[in-house]
Amino acid sequence: MNEPEASPVLDARLLPSAVAVWGSSAVGILFGAVAAWVLAVACAIPAAILTYAVVRRTSAVWVRIMLVALLFGAGCSVVSGWRASEVEGHPLTRAALEGAWVSVEVEPAEDPHAVSGAAGQGQVFFRATVNSVTTQNRRYSGGGLVTIRAPSSSWLEVVPGQSLTVRGRASQPWRSDSTLAVITSEGPPVAVGEVPWYQRWASVVRTRFAAACSAALPPDQAGLLPGLVVGDTSALSPVVKDNFTVAGLSHLTAVSGANISILLGAVLLLVRAAALSPRVGAALALVALVAFVVVARPSPSVLRASVMGLIGLLSLVTGRRKQALPALAAAVIVLVVVMPELAVDWGFALSTTATGALVIIAPVWVDVLRRRGWPRWFSEMTAVSSAAFVVSAPLVGAMAGTFSVVTIAANMAVAPVIGIITVFGAVIALCALICPPIAVFITPLVRPPMGWLLYVSERAAALPGASVVVPSGLIGALIVVGVLLAAALTLWNRISRWVVGVLVLGVVLALVFQHVFGGGRIAPGWVLVMCDVGQGDGLVLSTGDGRVIVIDVGPDPTSMDRCLNMLDVNDIALLMISHFHADHIGGLEAVLGGRSVAAIGVGSMLLPESGFRAVKDAAESHGVPVVSLRAGMELTLGSVNMEVLGPLLPTPRDTGDGADAANDQSLVVMAHTGAGRILLTGDAEVAGEEAILRSGTDVKADVLKLPHHGSRTTSSAFLEAVRPRLTMISVGDGNSFGHPNGEVLDELDSLGGAVVRTDADGTVAVYGGGGGSVSIVSVPRGTIFG
Repeated sequence: MNEPEASPVLDARLLPSAVAVWGSSAVGILFGAVAAWVLAVACAIPAAILTYAVVRRTSAVWVRIMLVALLFGAGCSVVSGWRASEVEGHPLTRAALEGAWVSVEVEPAEDPHAVSGAAGQGQVFFRATVNSVTTQNRRYSGGGLVTIRAPSSSWLEVVPGQSLTVRGRASQPWRSDSTLAVITSEGPPVAVGEVPWYQRWASVVRTRFAAACSAALPPDQAGLLPGLVVGDTSALSPVVKDNFTVAGLSHLTAVSGANISILLGAVLLLVRAAALSPRVGAALALVALVAFVVVARPSPSVLRASVMGLIGLLSLVTGRRKQALPALAAAVIVLVVVMPELAVDWGFALSTTATGALVIIAPVWVDVLRRRGWPRWFSEMTAVSSAAFVVSAPLVGAMAGTFSVVTIAANMAVAPVIGIITVFGAVIALCALICPPIAVFITPLVRPPMGWLLYVSERAAALPGASVVVPSGLIGALIVVGVLLAAALTLWNRISRWVVGVLVLGVVLALVFQHVFGGGRIAPGWVLVMCDVGQGDGLVLSTGDGRVIVIDVGPDPTSMDRCLNMLDVNDIALLMISHFHADHIGGLEAVLGGRSVAAIGVGSMLLPESGFRAVKDAAESHGVPVVSLRAGMELTLGSVNMEVLGPLLPTPRDTGDGADAANDQSLVVMAHTGAGRILLTGDAEVAGEEAILRSGTDVKADVLKLPHHGSRTTSSAFLEAVRPRLTMISVGDGNSFGHPNGEVLDELDSLGGAVVRTDADGTVAVYGGGGGSVSIVSVPRGTIFG
């Protein structure tokens, strides 16, 4: 067998200059003008000394390299300091410090993104370039970047390059970057300009592509394919998004250099097959690149990916790695000089380091693996996935505070289908533009690879410990580096490798055994299931006829959906929202997606407004009616009869009062079931409980869903009146609220009933028995749901 060829020596002469440009630009953005100018002086002094050595012609090559790097650093530090001083003196910076109202004329640099978190329900944000600013009745010519935050209902149609006039309150940026201010608008744009012609063309492509996907693919695949091909994640399921994040596959749904490398590689292969000249091939590749950038939106991230993709293609197609590293360094210099905000952009850091790993580390590891007898294809797949993971994992740990242990395996598992999906997706998008019926006809061809991709992401994300939480920032990065070094040292020794291999095999077999034969699954016949959704509520009542009643949907897009999948729930007779706090409505979109929901039931209080708007928008988008439930109403669904007991307190009318009173305005329902009387209480507190007791309503129940996650706000009198045989507490593990309260637990213990809680017992199912008996089964936390 022929030995693999030795890897060529890389030309790293431009690398110090790239690091100098990157670092000096970051210093100006993070620490201000003074720090940048100090750094400029610190670079200029040694540069002057080295210049003398070069003039005397007594310098070595490394001296010249360092001189160029110092000159780059000094020059960029001066420019960075100048830009930082402009930011510090900008009218929007002053307005942000004062929280003033401003009117700005801007051009969006990207599509609107949904705001995450409880405070961001029903809102979007996007970065935009400032053209002019009006504040305190004075108008200033613009420049710089801002972040616009606004209601999603009136801003989703905004596209990059479109001229907008926005009025809102200015506040300080969310993090230290080149953004001047965050402008929060409470309504639609004041004025909207024409969409540029190329963006109109791009919108036609994106719309027709999405329509073809929706017509020919299942919902999860239809939302994912545009994200894989052109970075359009507007229809991406929250569950799929979360699975991809946990499995380390989220880079696939962002426009990356890999997308562009695959597309340009396909174009060049077609050119070669058609026997066209290299110049024609280069011209066609350039046209394809420009068209892709327009369709995917010419945001900084897409432009960055375009350059990185060209570099990756250079390395892949020509095999001339010696020229790839200088090209990468030159790309960093050009991009940071043109768009200095990239110097502190996580996406830029991840993209650059991953490309560097592809150019520098992966080929070396391929050679090592091939010398050990590995096939070339498997060596390349392993080396590329491992190298990208090793260099990006510390950055992900610092950025997101997570460390995925399944990334390498997941990326290797999906690697064979990514190129197929990307190329076929591009062909479908092109056909959608020319002849939509053809696009719909050929789209089912991507079903098998898309199905495999979704299967891998779901299974990888469901593995216990798939994603490990670490502290964000520098400490998290150091922890991840330590783990990687420990793993490398362990795998270095042959005996250690065998020990690790046996342990991994044992864990895999144990997981398979648990999944196939274990008792940690919900058996048929359950009456009530309290899903483990963390610090929130999510319950399911069986109606006995194949349908269910869902009460609240948890705080995040995935937990409740996975629980319903485990229970094989497809038909929801009623989805009740006890109140509109985020920990009860966060999973609504995922629960509605792909299921039949007859109606969404809500109480009389429609506050907080952002929560109600999010529920209303989700219901309208899925065509589900919203019905009002009031105290005194009775509902019969299958074998379940429900009485609405509360709320009985007056409904607040103004937002300031109503937002705080939302807990006591929770729907309180008594369900008569095969497991006896079940009292469902939302987050009702003392005032709400006392109002129900004063009404004379009989609240005695066999099963109590303890209000407000076991908060101290539950009264002793209420617990004494209910006297449950079983109390269920939906509460997050390690929550910062101290739930459940120790005194409440002591009171429940004194009443003599059993207590189960999701932070300790996981998902809990209640079964009815003869003579009114109640039994429970719990699914331990971390169990794989099939």
